[in-house]
Amino acid sequence: MLGLSVAACGKKERPKADLAAARVTTIGVNSYLWRASLDALSFMPLVQTDSNGGVIVTDWYANPKNPGERVKVTVTILDQDLRADALRVAASRQVSQGGAWVDAPVQAATVQKLEDIILTKARDLRQSAVKN
Repeated sequence: MLGLSVAACGKKERPKADLAAARVTTIGVNSYLWRASLDALSFMPLVQTDSNGGVIVTDWYANPKNPGERVKVTVTILDQDLRADALRVAASRQVSQGGAWVDAPVQAATVQKLEDIILTKARDLRQSAVKN
């Protein structure tokens, strides 16, 4: 026992692991993308979250300023790496017509903007982890 403790004293300190490495995760997907996605969608009611499968599904959300339109979002995180192609966002939109909800197209820029928000937040979370 004494030999082990003396032998260990002469060794250099092990380098600390980079806590912000791309593959840091305690869930099935990249934890920065997961947390950033939940943060970006925090104003919407959630129907399903699966951190192992990397899926977040919201319920329909109508902006109080525009109650005649509602949207539903699905975010899928495809990998454990923090990369733009590891994130897929899909949105559905409906508008009220004659008291019924009718499917309407979603502008591609809307989905792209949400992806950009999530990716930016994920990078910020990673940078904060590196600093600490």
